[in-house]
Amino acid sequence: MIFDPATDKPQDECGVFGIYSPQPQDLAWMTYLGLFALQHRGQEAAGICVSNGEKLHVEKDLGLVTQVFTPERMASFSLPDARVGIGHVRYSTTGSNLRFNAQPLNTRTNKGILGFAHNGNFVNALEVRAEMLEEGALFQTTNDSEVMLNLIARESGKDLVEAAAHAMQRLKGGYACVLMSRTQLIGFRDPNGVRPLVLGQREDGAYVLASEPCALYAVGARLLRDVQPGELVSIDEQGLHSLMVEPAQPTPCSFEWIYFARSDSQLDGVDVHESRIRMGEQLAREKPVEADVVVPVPDSGIGAAIGYARESGIPFDYGLYKNPYAGRTFIAPTQEARELKVKMKLSPTSAIRGKRVVLVDDSIVRGTTSRQIVNLLREAGAAEVHFRVSSPPITHPCFYGIDTAARKELVASTHSVEEIRDLIGADTLAFISEGGLREAIGGQGLCGACFTGDYPAGVPLLNDVDKLALEG
Repeated sequence: MIFDPATDKPQDECGVFGIYSPQPQDLAWMTYLGLFALQHRGQEAAGICVSNGEKLHVEKDLGLVTQVFTPERMASFSLPDARVGIGHVRYSTTGSNLRFNAQPLNTRTNKGILGFAHNGNFVNALEVRAEMLEEGALFQTTNDSEVMLNLIARESGKDLVEAAAHAMQRLKGGYACVLMSRTQLIGFRDPNGVRPLVLGQREDGAYVLASEPCALYAVGARLLRDVQPGELVSIDEQGLHSLMVEPAQPTPCSFEWIYFARSDSQLDGVDVHESRIRMGEQLAREKPVEADVVVPVPDSGIGAAIGYARESGIPFDYGLYKNPYAGRTFIAPTQEARELKVKMKLSPTSAIRGKRVVLVDDSIVRGTTSRQIVNLLREAGAAEVHFRVSSPPITHPCFYGIDTAARKELVASTHSVEEIRDLIGADTLAFISEGGLREAIGGQGLCGACFTGDYPAGVPLLNDVDKLALEG
C-alpha cells in the first residue's frame, strides 16, 4: 500500500473533473478551480485539457495544482472560448510517478482527438493490454488509463458513446472516468460504484462532473445527483443524456467516508462529516473507556472524535496541533527523518497534560506513526492513552485505486489487536466493528475488501510473484 510517511495513511487515489459549457468561456480556469478543490485526492501530478470545438490544448506535469498551473502556464492555454474541459490530479496507483503518466491522456482517433482521465484501477488491464499488443496496439505510458483509451479508440464502427460503453463492458474494476472530444463530454462509473462521480450544473447551463461535490461548488455549480453505478452520462449541444451500460451492484468504497473524501462532501446520498460522527458514536458504544478528554488525530480523525465525545459524554478537545504548512511534498529519506517529520507536522497541546486521553484516528496501517503520536502524548504529560480507530483493522490489499504492496506491511494482517496495542504503546486499543461501520455509513452495500478480502469488483490475474507479494 502506498503511504504518506508522515501519517501512515493510505494515499488518496486520484481526482477527476469535467465541464461542458453551452456558451464559450474560459474552462481552463474553471477546471483549475475544480482540481484545486480535489487536491486532497492526488498530489503527485495535475493536468488540464480543454477544447473550443476546433483546437484542443492539454497541459500537465508533476506537482501540485498550483505548482503545475502557474499564471504563465494558465495564460498559455489561449482558449477563452472553450466549450469542453477535463482535469485530473493523480497519485501513481498504476504506472510509476513519471511525467508521461500524468493525465489527461490524449490520442488521435477516427473520432478526432480524445482526452481521457480516470480515478481507480481496471483489474484486468494487464490482460487486455497483452491481447491488444498481440493485435498490434501501441502504448506510450505504463498506466491502465491508456488501455481504456485504446479500447475506445479502436471501436471504428461505433460513435463515442457506444465505444465508451463497450469499453466499460470489457474492463473490470473500480473506476470513475471522464472522456472528451472536441465537442462532447462523457463520464462513467463502474457497475459497483467503487469510485465516486457526481454531476452538477451551473446557472449558465454548464454541466460539471467531478469526483466529489466540493469541486462542483468551487466552480459555482449545484449538485444534481451522483452518476449511478454502471451509468454513462454524455453532454453535448443537445444537452444531457444517460445510458445504463451495466446493471448496478452498488458497493462503494467505505474508505471514501472513513478517510478519502473531504468532510464537506456528500457521496451516494451520505454526508461524509455526519457519517464520521456516527462512526465515533458507534465506536463509543462498542468500545467505551473511562477517560478525561477525547482528542482527534487531525484532520481525518476529527469527525469520529466529535461523535465519540458526544456519545460517551467525555469532553472533546484539540490535544494535537497540526502545522498547516507541513505538506506532503517533502520526502523524508531516513527513518529518523520520517520520525522528525511527524513532530514537524503534529505537536501536543496543554489539553492532554495529566489527562486520561481517548485518541481517535481513522485507521492504522503499519502502526509506525501511531506509535510516534502515542509517544508524543506521553512525553507531553498524558496520564493514559486509549487509542480508538473508526475503521476495522486493514488486513488485505486494495485493487481499486489504492496501491498495495506485500500484505505483511499491513500490521493488522500479522498482529492481533493486543499485539498492535503493545506495538504502538497505548494503554488500550479498539477498532470499530465491520457491522458498526456499515451502520454508521448508512447500511448500504459497501466495499470493505481491505477488511475482509472479499473483492466485489474482481481481482487482477496474479502471477506467482504478485501472489507472493500479496500473501506477504
